[in-house]
Amino acid sequence: MKHIPQLILLFFALQGYVPGSCQTMRDSITTVVMATELGEIQVDLYLQQAPITTANFLKYVRRAADQGGSFYRTVTMANQPDKKIKIEVIQGGFTLEGIDSASIQPIPLERTNHTGVRHKNGTISMARSDPDSGSTEFFICIGDQPSLDYGGMRNPDGQGFAAFGTVTTGMDIVQRIQNSPANGQSLTPPVRILSFKEIRH
Repeated sequence: MKHIPQLILLFFALQGYVPGSCQTMRDSITTVVMATELGEIQVDLYLQQAPITTANFLKYVRRAADQGGSFYRTVTMANQPDKKIKIEVIQGGFTLEGIDSASIQPIPLERTNHTGVRHKNGTISMARSDPDSGSTEFFICIGDQPSLDYGGMRNPDGQGFAAFGTVTTGMDIVQRIQNSPANGQSLTPPVRILSFKEIRH
């Protein structure tokens, strides 16, 4: 895909990163703290391995810092009877009030065979339907989920999902969210994300 290098440079420019610079090396990992109503989840994001997906996520972190978002979906071994390939994740998204809808654009899919970031326990990844359709929704893995990597068949297209970071603190909160009351896979009520905080190293 010839347009990906230009998109990478565009995302770096929007975020204030200059590829190859010392600043980029210092920012190769950025931490985001999601303060949920059940407790904090801290994730390290991999800027160098998955630059497009990470920059997209940080764009919404900054815009929705005080608006937050919610985890609204829980996927457990028990609530996906129609699936031959089962996974365990929680899925959430940003509150988009006051965000110009025209600025919400899908991004190219950064496949795990290119990034090297696999869907392990605690991995944060971009939700999508078709390839190149991810934007504002994300999920966190509970347990290793190889069927979400490139070549895995949880999604029949076999392209996998764009993993871009990992939970470093708060997997107990992730599990509490997964086990919260739900109607099927819909959390009832959704678990609110009160705020997002970005920490650069």
